[in-house]
Amino acid sequence: MPNLQPRHLVFAFAGLSLSLAGPASAAEASRAWQLGPEARVAPVRVTMLTPLPAPPRVFAITPERRALLNTIRYAEGTWANGQEVGYRILFGGSLFQSLDRHPNRVMRTSGYASAAAGAYQFMPFTWDMVTRALGIPDFGPESQDQAALFLVQRRGALHLADRGELSPDLAARLAPEWASFPTLAGRSYYGQPVKRLNDLRRFYQENLAQLRNEAAAVWEDVAIRQVPPACSDTSLTCQLERVSGASTAP
Repeated sequence: MPNLQPRHLVFAFAGLSLSLAGPASAAEASRAWQLGPEARVAPVRVTMLTPLPAPPRVFAITPERRALLNTIRYAEGTWANGQEVGYRILFGGSLFQSLDRHPNRVMRTSGYASAAAGAYQFMPFTWDMVTRALGIPDFGPESQDQAALFLVQRRGALHLADRGELSPDLAARLAPEWASFPTLAGRSYYGQPVKRLNDLRRFYQENLAQLRNEAAAVWEDVAIRQVPPACSDTSLTCQLERVSGASTAP
């Protein structure tokens, strides 16, 4: 009885080629059997690489998006005149200290109990979902801003926010995420206290106007900055200026 071990070994290699290269390698494997042992190993040349993980997503913060974020803080009672202390507020108004992680602390007040925390009053399970999606490392202000914009996008409302107006449709889309935002019927999605749309609009418009003015002032300062003319005469002052410029050039 002939020794079949070499043939089994070649078949194993051919099988590996088929599993990695797919149907396109089947004809090559068939030809390899006809051409001899040297050719049978040739189809094994495909390397499978593990896909790299997707990088964390980062949302741009435009004046329109910042105005909406500030309005959410206003509606949720964490505006705090725009101070960063608003990012440390627990449900009910008390403060927590560490921004390393969500505090996950249940607070009770006025017949309600909640573990919501931060500028946008994230519930622990919501925060866990967002951190898995974005790879957020902590509970700091920038992380909370990014998480809030992720939730706005998740509700299909980011394109409405970019229009620069707080429309009834935008507020209604955010109502299932933030109970303080009114539905189209003017009520809270969860039967909790709710802000009137007119009050939210007024805050949003005033805040957006201020943010746009600040952004315009920055660009205007850059645009009107004067560049001194180059010195071109043969005076001693110009000669010294040219020597000084040459000595400081990289």
